[in-house]
Amino acid sequence: MRVPLSVLDLAPIVQGGDAAQAFRHTLDLARHTERLGYHRFWLAEHHSMPGIASAATAVVIGHVAAGTSAIRVGAGGIMLPNHAPLVIAEQFGTLASLHPGRIDLGVGRAPGSDQLTVRALRRSPAAAAGFPQDVVELMGYFRPAQPGQGVQAVPGAGLDVPIWILGSSLFGAQLAAALGLPYAFASHFAPASLLQALELYRAQFQPSERLERPYVMLGVNVFAAERDDEAARLFSSLQQAFVNLRRGSPGPLPPPDEGLAERLTPADRAGIQEMLSVSMVGTPDTVRRGLESFVARTAADELMITSQIYDHVARLRSYELTAEAWLRSP
Repeated sequence: MRVPLSVLDLAPIVQGGDAAQAFRHTLDLARHTERLGYHRFWLAEHHSMPGIASAATAVVIGHVAAGTSAIRVGAGGIMLPNHAPLVIAEQFGTLASLHPGRIDLGVGRAPGSDQLTVRALRRSPAAAAGFPQDVVELMGYFRPAQPGQGVQAVPGAGLDVPIWILGSSLFGAQLAAALGLPYAFASHFAPASLLQALELYRAQFQPSERLERPYVMLGVNVFAAERDDEAARLFSSLQQAFVNLRRGSPGPLPPPDEGLAERLTPADRAGIQEMLSVSMVGTPDTVRRGLESFVARTAADELMITSQIYDHVARLRSYELTAEAWLRSP
């Protein structure tokens, strides 16, 4: 039996577009992938990024959940040190009250921004060090309120909101294992420590009231099209975005550039290979074989597909082709 497929979306703002368009496209994608049988639809917190509209993550999750009916919707993730755990418990308690049984809460410790933006967020430089304590505090707010409890999450207390630890290093793996929580690894942009983190998480996992056995979801970039060359052309938008980010000039998601490969420097090529090696680009058969090999190598329990494609229709089609190749093939 094939592992479930889910969706990670950043509500991308494309060149020539704006946030309003991004949100329309995000909801359209969520409805589309719900019909196709994808399991979850997650959005990520980033700040001061001209190409990402999901900064107010809980608000966008509410928008998507209200416009769909069955797919799980959640955060992949909330950067918890940017916030008071009580506020996040209240936000996601509200979402879970409005959309029972459909809300997930993935949390990470990175700022989701650069250092200048970190200061604008009023985030303490030491905030990341308190991430484990913040997670434990957050989990406590979702437990049933006790008599005499001084601070309660209302709504939030007593609600079933699954909490995930997000990570791209060994730190998150250790924390998820110690707390007995599911683990989502950002292999779609930071694959270097993937296998070591998985080994550590599984070896150190402690069963909890939330989870009996380790559960891993891995991020994968997927660019599917009817022809390999067309898929490669679509992929060039993400390649450009990563080059621009590495050069310190992030911007809206650019259109495909067929001549990009000829202009990349050796450093650009090395950076793309380092960060985007977990990418399946090609026809449905190519994508299916790539996903099969990746699952065999990692024993992933679930895959989270992200497809930063400039053209919305092509993005919808990529998810459709991937679903046909994976969910409906033997």
